[in-house]
Amino acid sequence: MSELLPGQAEAITEVNALRERVQKADADSMALILGQAHTHHAWSDKTVSDALLKEAYDLAKMGPTAMNMQPMRIVFLRGDAKEQRLVPLMLDSNQAKTNAAPVTAILANDHAFFEKMDRTFPIFPDAGAMFAGDADLARENAERNGTLQAAYFMMALRAVGLDVAPMSGFDPAGVNKEFFSGTSLSTNFIVNIGHGDSAGVFPRLPRLSFEEAAQVF
Repeated sequence: MSELLPGQAEAITEVNALRERVQKADADSMALILGQAHTHHAWSDKTVSDALLKEAYDLAKMGPTAMNMQPMRIVFLRGDAKEQRLVPLMLDSNQAKTNAAPVTAILANDHAFFEKMDRTFPIFPDAGAMFAGDADLARENAERNGTLQAAYFMMALRAVGLDVAPMSGFDPAGVNKEFFSGTSLSTNFIVNIGHGDSAGVFPRLPRLSFEEAAQVF
C-alpha cells in the first residue's frame, strides 16, 4: 500500500470495526427512517429542543459530499419569527401546517462554500480556487451537494425520533429576500419538523419499481 494520509490508518481501523459490529441496519431502523415513515401534515404540541436538532445535524453532517464541500446551511424558526416572517411566504395550502409545526427549517445552499474548503478539504487546501472563479460551477456544486445534505438531514431527523414534511410550495425569491439578502445563501426547500400527529398522515402514494427506475449493465 502507498503511504497513508494522516489519520487514514485510524479511519481504516474504525471502518473495519464498524463492519465487524454491524453488517446491516435492522428492519425497524429501516422502517423508521424510510420504509414505513410518512410525511406528516399535523403535529403534536410536544416541543423539539435545540439539543435534538443539533443531534440530528451532527449525524447528518457525516454524510458524504463531493470534496467534503458541505454547502448546506439551516435556519430554524419557531413561534413569532416563523409566523411573521416565513408563513406569509408559504403557499396558502402550506401556511396552516407550517404555523402548526413546532419547528420549521429553511434548508439553504451557500454558493460560497469554497471559502471553507481549506479547512474541510485539507488534503487539497487550494481546492476552493477552482470554484471561486467560476460562479456557475460553484452554484451547480452547491445545489447538488446541498440537496444531498438536506436529504441526509431529513433521514437524521427521523433517526433521532422526529417527523418531517418537506415542502417546495413557497415563494423562493421572497424567502431569499427575507432571510438571505446580501449573503451567498439561497433557499433550497423548507421542512416542517416535530412529533407528528398520525391523524395527519395520508395513504402512501405509488413508488416506481426497481425495474422502472434502474438499469443494470
